[in-house]
Amino acid sequence: MDRVAIKPELLRWACERAGYAVADLEHRFPRLTAWVSNEAQPTLKQVEAFAKATYTPIGYLFLQEPPVEKVPIPDFRTMDNEHVGHPSPDLLDTIYVCQQRQGWYRDYARSMGEKPLPFVRSVSLRDDIISTAARIRAALGFDVNARRLMPTWTDALRHFIEQADGLGILVMCNGVVHNNNHRHLDPKEFRGFAMADQLAPLVFINGADTKAAQMFTLAHELAHIWIGESAVSDAQPALVPEQAVERWSNRVAAELLVPLAALREEYNAAAELKAEAGRLARYFKVSTLVILCRLHDSGGLSREKFRKAYEEELERLQAIPKGSGGNFYLTQAARVSKRFAAALVASTLEGQTLYRDAFRMLGFSKVTTFHELGRTLGVGV
Repeated sequence: MDRVAIKPELLRWACERAGYAVADLEHRFPRLTAWVSNEAQPTLKQVEAFAKATYTPIGYLFLQEPPVEKVPIPDFRTMDNEHVGHPSPDLLDTIYVCQQRQGWYRDYARSMGEKPLPFVRSVSLRDDIISTAARIRAALGFDVNARRLMPTWTDALRHFIEQADGLGILVMCNGVVHNNNHRHLDPKEFRGFAMADQLAPLVFINGADTKAAQMFTLAHELAHIWIGESAVSDAQPALVPEQAVERWSNRVAAELLVPLAALREEYNAAAELKAEAGRLARYFKVSTLVILCRLHDSGGLSREKFRKAYEEELERLQAIPKGSGGNFYLTQAARVSKRFAAALVASTLEGQTLYRDAFRMLGFSKVTTFHELGRTLGVGV
């Protein structure tokens, strides 16, 4: 049986890259320790299986040394205000498939004679935060009072996504890589990203995050689209990033979701802070953390009182058991954007796009599933 020479450091790198220790994979590859110690060599079939198990492009395993992988768009993620390195295969694969979808839709839009979207790159960091948020709100038809009447954060988020998608932005919300329910996206690694483009602007939201957090992520990434800056970020309301565009986007997102004028009108300063923050969070359909930040911005909380309340609320939220995450809107269309899915189905049925390519971008392989997706979108044979 033919064996292949794989450098041990590449096997160790592939394990670490996927978040595994060597011992974690020994039940699937009993000789893995021997391969890593260079006491034995795997067969080509075993290398292929190992690559699949660690989500590693198989060609990487034949390199002389581990490659340095970089996020293909500007990376503004931080943890405790320090830059986050070593992107996971989950993040990389999510960005790669979104790039493929964006490239396809850009070509499609061009073939359909669509004009560049005027709001992309329509503002700058010098523009006023309140007026910029008002412009975005007007373009989306984003009504704070209408959102207040929605019963749940899920309803508000669904409506927010539909507003952005209807404006021409490809909004994709998913809690897993592609359709692989064994590869869950980690909100601690990233909450979302924006890929600015005048024909095919794209926003991805980590659907494993809470609905309230997803509201802020979407608002933050929309600010990136308006300023025309692609980036992957962890969009946190209280974070003060070192990058000017991230600070600006956080401020625009906060004003978009919770206008200071509306907050001041609604805020009851005489009420107990925790209860009032919860009430306002339900009113504006955002997280209590966003409310605390906006109360501080409005002058309703001193810096010291804000920090104490924020830390206590963050600790409370982190102690809440996490659900499965991302299940509110996980139709296939929501995972890839209704706008993108409808265009891709129509193009494929017309013979302009190969079924093979459509299935690759959608993440499934059954014709019946494809036709059912078309029917749900009002596009079918």
